[in-house]
Amino acid sequence: MMRRMNPLIPQKISPRQHQILEHLLENRNGLSVDELAKVLDISRTGVQQHFVALERDGYIRKSMLNKTAGRPVTIYVITDKGNNYFPKQYAWFSELILSDLLQEIGPERFKAYMQKLGGRLADKLSGKFDGKSLSERVDELALVMTDLGFQVKVGMEPGTESQNIQAFNCIYHDLAQKHHEICEFDLALMSSLLDKDVEQLSCMAKGDCSCRFRIK
Repeated sequence: MMRRMNPLIPQKISPRQHQILEHLLENRNGLSVDELAKVLDISRTGVQQHFVALERDGYIRKSMLNKTAGRPVTIYVITDKGNNYFPKQYAWFSELILSDLLQEIGPERFKAYMQKLGGRLADKLSGKFDGKSLSERVDELALVMTDLGFQVKVGMEPGTESQNIQAFNCIYHDLAQKHHEICEFDLALMSSLLDKDVEQLSCMAKGDCSCRFRIK
């Protein structure tokens, strides 16, 4: 299956590029090549080379600053992708919400709610799967999971004619350890998009080495 770059995973950033993004993060109106060359104590050419790479990968974009006198100056501003390069911690907030929801509605309704969420996401993505064979749907699902942040591999279940999808990471591992019902979200999403029953054979949140799903 053809691999593609995951847009949710930032490309490799050098220490100098990290510094540039930090300065642009602190100066949301943008900075010019000269301003960054001065603050970083490097040449204009050096800054421009880093700008080329950062702009190509979508971390920064050009803007214009209109000077009162003289021609406008080209400045660079950080993009949403550049902002998202810096780590954010949402797990504690998600845990607070999920724990409160579980307490309010109980385990069975909580499980059903996870299934409903998986179905809703599947509805939004269904256009990518319409008219495709099962094999094509499986490949498309692997790409969807990759975009969500999973590292996945598609294969055949040993001793059977069933395909399987193996995920080597869990994008909400800490949450799933406390709330195993979250796995119902994945199962509902996968079964809805494939229009097939999907069975979970292993789960990292329960101590397994990977999350493995069999397509019945």
